[in-house]
Amino acid sequence: MQAKFTYWLVTAATAAAVAAGTGYGIAVPADPSAAGDDRAYVYRIPGGAHLPQNRLAGFDLIEDRDGDDLFVLGDAATATHLKAAGLRPKVEQKLKPAAWEPPKRSGQAPALTAAVAEETYYGGYRTVNAQYAHLNQVASDHASLATVVDIGDSWRKSTGRSGGYDLKAICLTKKSSGSCQLTPNSTKPRFLVQAQVHARELSTGEMAYRWIDYLTDGYGTDATATKILDTREVWVVPIGNPDGVDMVQQGFMGGPTGQQWHRKNANHTHSTTTCTEGPNSGSGIDLNRNNSSHWGGASTSSHPCDQLFKGPSADSETENKALQALYRKLFPDTRAAGDTAAAAADTKGMFVTLHSYSNMVLFPWGFNSDAASGNDAALRTMGKEMARLAGGWQYGQPGEILYDASGSHDDWAYDQLGVPSFTWEVGPSSGTCGGFHPAYSCQNTFWNQVRPMLTYAADKAGNPYGSGTTPAPAGCHGTNGTDVAIPDAGSAVTSSIGITGCTGTASATSTAEVHIDHTYRGDLTLDLVAPDGTAYRLKNASASDGAHDIDQTYTANLSAETRNGTWELRIQDTTAQDTGTLDTWTLTL
Repeated sequence: MQAKFTYWLVTAATAAAVAAGTGYGIAVPADPSAAGDDRAYVYRIPGGAHLPQNRLAGFDLIEDRDGDDLFVLGDAATATHLKAAGLRPKVEQKLKPAAWEPPKRSGQAPALTAAVAEETYYGGYRTVNAQYAHLNQVASDHASLATVVDIGDSWRKSTGRSGGYDLKAICLTKKSSGSCQLTPNSTKPRFLVQAQVHARELSTGEMAYRWIDYLTDGYGTDATATKILDTREVWVVPIGNPDGVDMVQQGFMGGPTGQQWHRKNANHTHSTTTCTEGPNSGSGIDLNRNNSSHWGGASTSSHPCDQLFKGPSADSETENKALQALYRKLFPDTRAAGDTAAAAADTKGMFVTLHSYSNMVLFPWGFNSDAASGNDAALRTMGKEMARLAGGWQYGQPGEILYDASGSHDDWAYDQLGVPSFTWEVGPSSGTCGGFHPAYSCQNTFWNQVRPMLTYAADKAGNPYGSGTTPAPAGCHGTNGTDVAIPDAGSAVTSSIGITGCTGTASATSTAEVHIDHTYRGDLTLDLVAPDGTAYRLKNASASDGAHDIDQTYTANLSAETRNGTWELRIQDTTAQDTGTLDTWTLTL
């Protein structure tokens, strides 16, 4: 495999000098050449994917992998510690410091005004206060669609320290009686998106911000956004670790040296010494290693200054207690205990936690890729489709394409409740948009990849594990997400959607949104067959169309057809040598 050159930040290098400091509990001689070197380093660890987990314990493993090689973030002195652990590090990239813009304040603003909503840092990223002011503004502008909910406190606020924050979520749906209640017995399927649990992963908070605006600003004009809010409750936690994000904000310029690399929360009480803030160490507890699902296993550390510090006990952190309480209030428990137990076939809901980076879709189990969950086939199918919609990301269990990791939020949500749970690693691992702190302009590219994944996940929340037709919700929409193999130059295959509870005839501008994996889409003909047997041609075969896949919405005049009944999408491959699969289709009448 050709070596992948990991730029890491390139255009977004560190803001302040990265101070030396180990945090590893390894006694090694100081490297004189490292003195005064304020750069951050990315080290390639050849064959790291096949090393025992304890060989890399304590080092800041990046969410990246190239073949069998893993990557570690550190400073100049980190090479000494890697070598002392018997590893063979190679310098992949040296990152020079650059001045970044500081935010206006530390801690929650007393008033979340319009001016606060404009607070940004590093070229456009929103501060915690700006994210919270945005939630309030959305709820004010879209009172029939949005409700802001206080779900708990950050560690600083819960302990009475200065600089603390509330933890906030927003519920988005076309409101009716019983909407947005903190009880698992909801009338609409729920989709929860959580961001910036790892504080330094700036892109994730931005994706949450844009998702909120896409749904609320698009309601009534964008067919997809309208359908989602008519038929789903979407919950968003834009900042899952506000204390940590505040530390990152302050670290950009003028704050404590090295804080722009902060990954964990702010709970520093478990170390007897002050942890050096930098790319290889820091105070706090890694919230994505603190959850009780297989807590303390792979890719965790017992040393308080390490970036992967798991905490003193499972579920010890106030932020995780608040997040887990929200999960329990949103999703009923549909899964028995045991790693191989499956959630019930009629489970509803979807959970996605956003991280960066490496353009990956991950799903349980994360603690051990040799263990398959009871819903592995369904999770794998959904993960494949998410990765395809993003433009060709990798997908799989963490240990299959990255490395095993214990105590994560997605493992916990699936383990405890059975809800399908995914981690999306947003952003590439190389190039000018690679790394934790890409230029803000990169977010447009990321959004175009993440938005179709989000809309797909929202749709799948209605029937993620089930088979057959998903009943049409109010508004005369229906989706069938069951895969159908399309035989090469074979007979036509069909997929059906049953529409009930509607009145009158269909619209003259009815739509069929179709997603097909195929190696030569020009081979395919598509027909929409009405309940009375009338066929409407959506797509003809065309030998000149040699592109892959179909991801298109077709419009048809169905005004002569009664809405209720069983509708079929009929697909036929007319030419030999290419195959494909219908992934999902949605009918809107």
